[in-house]
Amino acid sequence: MNTVFVKSFAPPPMNRREILRYAGAKEPDEALNALLDDCLKEAENVFSYSVCYGEFPVSICDGVVSLGFAETASHDLAKNLADCESVFAFAATVGIGLDRLVARYSTLSPARALLLDAIGSERIETLCDTFNQFIRAEKKAEGLFTKPRFSPGYGDLPLTFQKNIFSVLDCPRKIGLSLNNSLLMSPSKSVTALIGVTPCDTKSTADTPCLSCKKTDCQFRR
Repeated sequence: MNTVFVKSFAPPPMNRREILRYAGAKEPDEALNALLDDCLKEAENVFSYSVCYGEFPVSICDGVVSLGFAETASHDLAKNLADCESVFAFAATVGIGLDRLVARYSTLSPARALLLDAIGSERIETLCDTFNQFIRAEKKAEGLFTKPRFSPGYGDLPLTFQKNIFSVLDCPRKIGLSLNNSLLMSPSKSVTALIGVTPCDTKSTADTPCLSCKKTDCQFRR
């Protein structure tokens, strides 16, 4: 049985520009910037940065991707994992504290709730990028490379595949992350994904998960 690891990260650097992008604020005015400053201060200590993960073998045959713990007939995942020797399945979360803040302000101050939610989106994406870099560095030491991360819901990989990741990683026990019957995660600012490991040089694409997604009209596309 593959080992599941748990790792906590120090708070990664904050990207204010990304927060505003998630909030849909293309040209923030002075008042919005001031509100964002206030939200950042309030949310400063509510985050935790936790990831659970494991490495599994990969095989692709007749369009069916086998990851050791599950199989799926996903053409897009097969393309993403082409030439891969193994795959990391991971789940990441920045904790429940942000959800509580957003809920508190959802009726009191919708604008503040929107910015807090955007902060949470930036935090979880930055955590995933940080974890990607951690795995890439580990594999580089072995002469290997990593592919862009690929999440359930990308392309034709069904969102239901989250159940397989939750099961093999034991997310509730490892990092306190749960999945309900509607496939919504709690805490909400959480991500599950796969990272392929390959002997082929993937250059700079490993930190650009949007390259794996066909939804080119997404407002959050990088």
